[in-house]
Amino acid sequence: MNKLKNRYQSRMKKHRSLKSILLVWFILFSVIPLVFVGWYSLFKFEQALDGEVSQRLAGNGREIESILNNQYQQMAELSELYYRDPKIHYALTTLDQQSLKDITTAALNRSETSAISFYDKTGRLVTSIFKDDKNQIRIFGLNNEKVLLNEKYLMSLKDKKNIAFVNQGKNNVSLMYFSKINNSMGRLIGYLEQSIIVQQSFLNRIKAKLKIELFVVDENQNVSEGTKSELKKINLTKESFSKDKFISINIDNLSYGFIVYPTYWDKSKLYLGLGAVKKDSQAILKNVNIAFVTVISIVSVFLIITIIFTANWFLEPIDKLIRGFKSFEKNEQLIQLPISNRTEMGLLTESFNEMSYKVFQARNDLKKKIKELENTNSELKEAQTKLVHSAKMTSLGQLVAGVAHELNNPIGFIFSNMTHLKEYADNLFELIDSIQPNDIQFKNKKNTIDYDFIKKDLPRLIKSCQDGAQRTRDIVLGLRNFSRLEEAQLKEIDIQESIDTTLEILKGEIKNRVVVNKNYEPVPKILCFASQINQVVMNILSNALQAIQGNGQIWITILPIKPIAGQVGKVQISIQDSGVGMEPQVLEKIFEPFFTTKGVGQGTGLGLSISYGIIQNHGGEIQVRSQKGIGTEFVVIIPVEPPKEKA
Repeated sequence: MNKLKNRYQSRMKKHRSLKSILLVWFILFSVIPLVFVGWYSLFKFEQALDGEVSQRLAGNGREIESILNNQYQQMAELSELYYRDPKIHYALTTLDQQSLKDITTAALNRSETSAISFYDKTGRLVTSIFKDDKNQIRIFGLNNEKVLLNEKYLMSLKDKKNIAFVNQGKNNVSLMYFSKINNSMGRLIGYLEQSIIVQQSFLNRIKAKLKIELFVVDENQNVSEGTKSELKKINLTKESFSKDKFISINIDNLSYGFIVYPTYWDKSKLYLGLGAVKKDSQAILKNVNIAFVTVISIVSVFLIITIIFTANWFLEPIDKLIRGFKSFEKNEQLIQLPISNRTEMGLLTESFNEMSYKVFQARNDLKKKIKELENTNSELKEAQTKLVHSAKMTSLGQLVAGVAHELNNPIGFIFSNMTHLKEYADNLFELIDSIQPNDIQFKNKKNTIDYDFIKKDLPRLIKSCQDGAQRTRDIVLGLRNFSRLEEAQLKEIDIQESIDTTLEILKGEIKNRVVVNKNYEPVPKILCFASQINQVVMNILSNALQAIQGNGQIWITILPIKPIAGQVGKVQISIQDSGVGMEPQVLEKIFEPFFTTKGVGQGTGLGLSISYGIIQNHGGEIQVRSQKGIGTEFVVIIPVEPPKEKA
C-alpha cells in the first residue's frame, strides 16, 4: 500500500497544470501571432512613411535638378550674349578690367553665379569678378602674375564652343561653365568662365525654397558642404548611393531622413544629400503605435479573459475531481462529488463517485482483514512466547531438580561424615597427647611430621570443609526452591525469601564487585505461581548485574501498598542499579520479544518480554525508568491475590 501510495504521489508531482498548458498554447498561437502581426504592420507602416518621405525628397531632387538646369541655361545665354557683345570684345581686347566688371555686375546680381572670369586668347586670366561672403561684387585681376587656363580645358574648347563640368576641389565643389569668345570676324579673342560654388549660402537658398536640408558629396564619398555643420559628420558607404536607399540620422535631437540624389551638370554627375525632418511622420507613427498597442492590448486582454473563463469552466470539474482524489487519499473518507452537468465531465464525476464508494468499501474490508491478521499475529507471538517460556522453565526446572538431586546425596554424605571425622581427629589427638614424652623416638617423629602444626591446622581444615559442604547444601536447596516444579499451582510465597534465594544463586557474580542494599518492609505473602515470579526476579537482577561494568551497587526495596476500597492489597518491588543506563529509543523497545542489546549468542531478547507477560498474567504491572550514565530502576507491582480468572 505504501509503495502504491508513494508511486501515486511521485506521478502527481510530475504532472503539470492543464490550465497553464492551455494558457501557454493560447499565448503561443493567438497572442504572440497577434503581437507579431501588429509589430509587422507597424514596421511596414514605418517603411511606408519612410518611402513617402523618400519619394518627396526625390521630387525635391528633381526640383533642384530643374534649378541647376535653369542656371545652366542662364550661363549658356550669358555666354551667347557675351559672344556677340562688342563691348565685351573691346574690353577683353584692351584688357579693361573695370569695363568688364561694369558689364558683368548686373549678370552676377540676378543669378546664382558665384564668379565670372575672362581669359585672353592665350588662356591668361584677364580679370575675375566674384561675390564675396557678404554678397558684394569684387574684382580680381593680375598684372604681374600669370594665371593660366588649364590646358585640359583649352584642348576641350579647341573643338567645342563651350564645355561644362563639376569641379571637385579640396574644400568645395564648383559648377563650371567655359565658353569661347570670338569677335565679329569670327576670330578667337578670349575665353569666358562662369562658376557656381556650391557652398552653404547656395544650399541655404535652396533650403529656404524647398524646406529641406542639403549636403554635397564629393568624389571620395565625403560630405564637403551642408546646410548644417553636423551633416559633415555623416559617414556614407557605397550602399548609401544605391537607389531608394533611405538614411535615418538624428541631428539636434530630431530625426531626419536622407537620400543621396544624383543630379547632372551637363554630362557631369553631382551627388546631393536631401533630407527632411521626420517629425510629422514620427507623430503619425507614434499615434499609429499607440492605436496598435491599444487595440492589441485590448484584444489580448479580452482573449486572455476569454480563455481563462473558458478554461475555468471547462477544467473546474477536473479540478474538483483532483481535489476529491487528494481528499480521498488524505482523509481516507468517502467522497461524493456533486454532478454539475450532464456532459462527459458529469459522466466522469459519476464514475468517480461510484469508484470512490467501491474503494472506500474495499478499504474498510481490507482494514478489518488487516486488524484480524494483526490480532492473529499478536496471539501467535504471545503463544510462541509462552511456549518458549514454558519450555525454558520446564527444562530449567528439570535441570535444576536433577542437579540438585544428584548433588544432594554426595554432599549429604560428606556433610554427615565431617562430624565423625572431627570426632575421630579429636580422639587421635587425645591419644597422642597421652603418650609419655620421654620416648626419644616418638619425640623425633612428632617433630618430623610437625605435629603441633597439624594439631592446630587440622580442626581448621575440617571446619572449612564443613562450611563448604553447608554452603553447597544451601545452594542446592536454593536451586530446588527456585525451580519449585512441585509448585505448578498457585501458592503463597514470601517474596523476601524468593529474592534472597535468587541473590544466593547469583552470589558468584555479586561477590567482591557489587554491593546489594536491601530495604525490606513487612509485606504479606503473595498468592502466585512461585517459579514464574522467581523467573521475573532472576531476569531483572541478571540484567542489573550485567549493566554494571566493574564495581557498583544495587538497591532492592520492598514496600506494601494499601488496598483501595473493593481491591486487594499489593506489593511493590523496586530493583535499582548503578549501571550504564539506556537511551530513550532503547527504553521504548525493551519489552518487545527478541529485542536485545547484547551481542550474538549472549541473549535471546525474551527475558523481559516473558517477565512482562508473567506480571500481566498475575494482574500486576512492571515499570522501568532509566537514564544514560546513571542507571536503571525496575518497579514491579504484584497484587497479593491474582485476578479471579487467573486463579
